[in-house]
Amino acid sequence: MAYTITNFRTAKAVRDAFKAGAEIRVYQPGPFGPKVEDGPTCLEGPHYPEAHTWYLGVEVKSGVVTKVKR
Repeated sequence: MAYTITNFRTAKAVRDAFKAGAEIRVYQPGPFGPKVEDGPTCLEGPHYPEAHTWYLGVEVKSGVVTKVKR
């Protein structure tokens, strides 16, 4: 699981930002991060300590979202 640098409140907000051409950078908190491996991953939000209320499958390359899955 990874977080976006921007603390998006909803998965729809991530999709909308991606469609608008925004560069969405990601990182992985904890002992396995901060780098997110290239390929498919799952984003979650909003950021801790708030409860995660959304999850979104994406493709990542060099720490940037390149594709948003449904």
